Amino acid sequence: MAWFQVTHTFPSRAKGNYLVTHEVERAVESELKKFKVGMCNIFLQHTSASLCLNENVCREVREDLTMALNHIAPETLRYKHTDEGPDDMPGHVKSAIMGVSLDIPIRDGKLALGTWQGIYLSEHRTHQHRRTVVITLQGEKSGK
Repeated sequence: MAWFQVTHTFPSRAKGNYLVTHEVERAVESELKKFKVGMCNIFLQHTSASLCLNENVCREVREDLTMALNHIAPETLRYKHTDEGPDDMPGHVKSAIMGVSLDIPIRDGKLALGTWQGIYLSEHRTHQHRRTVVITLQGEKSGK
């Protein structure tokens, strides 16, 4: 059983949903191709952003997801936690709903994503923040 782990920081982004599949793949590319079978865990080290798998082609899906999340956890609710501004607590709620960790199978040196699946980084804060993930690969390396 082999393990590999790397930390990757995404560039600062404003509120929204961003397709980051290629960024994640580039962060582990040299090691990922060595794995025959395994799992890739992507863990986001933040509480007001999240990760998810979703549609990887149509940009409107990302925009609609942002709209729906803003409807579920609007900034206009009477939150008690307001120390970091009106967008902070809604960001925590969205992060709790969506989650901060993904597990994706590895098959023959690649992430075994479905045809239309992509990795989203969802930024829930209005102001731009740098977000960091820990990417862990675990599995059986190929004999090559």
